[in-house]
Amino acid sequence: MKNRRSRRYGAIAAPGGLALAPMVAAMRLPLLAAEAGNVGKLASETGLAVTEKIEAAAEGIVAAQWSLFSSALSFWPDVFSGKTPAMLSGAAVERSMQAALAPASRRVSANYRRLSKR
Repeated sequence: MKNRRSRRYGAIAAPGGLALAPMVAAMRLPLLAAEAGNVGKLASETGLAVTEKIEAAAEGIVAAQWSLFSSALSFWPDVFSGKTPAMLSGAAVERSMQAALAPASRRVSANYRRLSKR
């Protein structure tokens, strides 16, 4: 049941955490403003904000490419088994977009949990 549910709501689940992004930005702004006086060194929250975005983007790019690559590898087996290949039906692009958004969504959700405890 859980596997079926995750497939059914997969398009919603991946970017769902991104809905918290405005709240995370609002919670982070006072911290960034407090660190603005530390010109000499990159402050902890500012550094974390920058590095996590770069890491999430890199992970998203790799995940999207891997998803498209695996869909391309399954093209001919799908054709020979009589199924519509994911590359033709658009399912490959949907899976690729979900894979690309998942790292950012995880980071936003984790930041919301972390910043809401303060």
